[in-house]
Amino acid sequence: MEQTKFYIGGQWVDPVSPRLVEIRNPADDTICGQVALGSAADVDRAVEAARSALRRGILPLPERIALLHRIADVMERREEDLAQVITEEIGVPLWYARKGHAAAGAAHIRILCQELEHFAFDWMQGDTLVTRVPIGIAALITPWNVPVNQIVIKVAPALAAGCATILKPSEIAPGNATIIAEILHEAGVPPGLFNLVHGDGPGVGAALAAHPGIDMVSFTGSTRAGIAVTQAAAATVKRVGLELGGKSANILLDDADLEDAVAKGVRACFMNSGQACSAPSRMLVPRSQMERAAEIAAKTADSIRVGAPRDEDVNLGPVASQRQWQRIQSCIETGIAEGGRLVAGGPGLPDGLNHGAYVRPTVFADVTPQMTLAQEEIFGPVLVMIPYDSDAEAVEIANDTVYGLAAYVQGRDLARVRAIGRQLRAGRVHLNYPVLDRTAPFGGFKQSGNGREQGRYGLEEFLEYSALIGHGTE
Repeated sequence: MEQTKFYIGGQWVDPVSPRLVEIRNPADDTICGQVALGSAADVDRAVEAARSALRRGILPLPERIALLHRIADVMERREEDLAQVITEEIGVPLWYARKGHAAAGAAHIRILCQELEHFAFDWMQGDTLVTRVPIGIAALITPWNVPVNQIVIKVAPALAAGCATILKPSEIAPGNATIIAEILHEAGVPPGLFNLVHGDGPGVGAALAAHPGIDMVSFTGSTRAGIAVTQAAAATVKRVGLELGGKSANILLDDADLEDAVAKGVRACFMNSGQACSAPSRMLVPRSQMERAAEIAAKTADSIRVGAPRDEDVNLGPVASQRQWQRIQSCIETGIAEGGRLVAGGPGLPDGLNHGAYVRPTVFADVTPQMTLAQEEIFGPVLVMIPYDSDAEAVEIANDTVYGLAAYVQGRDLARVRAIGRQLRAGRVHLNYPVLDRTAPFGGFKQSGNGREQGRYGLEEFLEYSALIGHGTE
């Protein structure tokens, strides 16, 4: 857990001017390590290493595919290492760190390799050759909430496209990024194609976004930070891909199986302790069914066991930090003050826990669309239930937010479910709690960001079009 070196140009190196900060385990607030925060000087070194790698030329496509498979092989072998670090740094229950976090990395890479086998990089258009070429040097800035997933869905497609990369992971959860750097090194990534610089937003994130030698920034995080990245990148007119916040609506139609739809919706909202940008955190319920739905939601929330993340029967661990805990408590207090009807949970620590960043699974019923609870992303295990009177009103409420990352619709009449789904302004719309599709594009509308990740759509983000006019002329 001592993250005091950076990976630049294929070697582990000391920071130019190291500044060490503590890494804390949110389950008990103990110090579990430290990380060195970098600076603009470290970014300069990483950019030069990336530039040198690109000067050596792009690996042929078959070699890129073989490299990705080797990365996935090593990642599968080190999944337990990744899971253990995730549990230590952000408090995810160990069973979920294994199943829902660590295992996602290799799965995404295997899917990407399948896409690459039939992806068209070149085609003729009359006498013009249209070709898709790597955009160049890509800066990748990732969050702490699903670290392996978010690192892999940026690093893997960037390497697949032929780019050189510089990764800045969250300083809250840096350990998994170090392990991934070790994995890439063992798999044989050529020096300079992947570089790792630890740091915070002001010290490294801003330097990456503004650097004239970087061609693209792919950022996942808060909307506030995404705006700052965009502004810093504007002076050099680089491409910016953003995956930001969300306040996703879950519309329960009046013909839905209420018991099933509410219980699944509560559990989906609280997964990862509610720290998911696409969590279904607004449950829209027919007004006539609100009382019964609130009872089901409260019963489900009360059945969720919160506790030490290494206990096998725990459903939720702590949130990622004491700072995050304080913010969620403030949101809960605001909800109570604004008149939301608290039916489960509430402020303070869960029963039986007297320390750690644990949040009581909380449900508010009879929330109005204008309340702060219904508009602002809480990023914790807090569900708000909003009544509606017609399908048209449900769609209006669902779309009445600055966000547009995900949405959910539940009902027995599939034609009606599909029709409602097509009206929702969100990058992903989940109909009747479907099986996760890792090949589907992931990204948002409005202040949830721009661009798409995962599968072939994530690959396209790191490519630029070039037209060779007259290429086909004899």
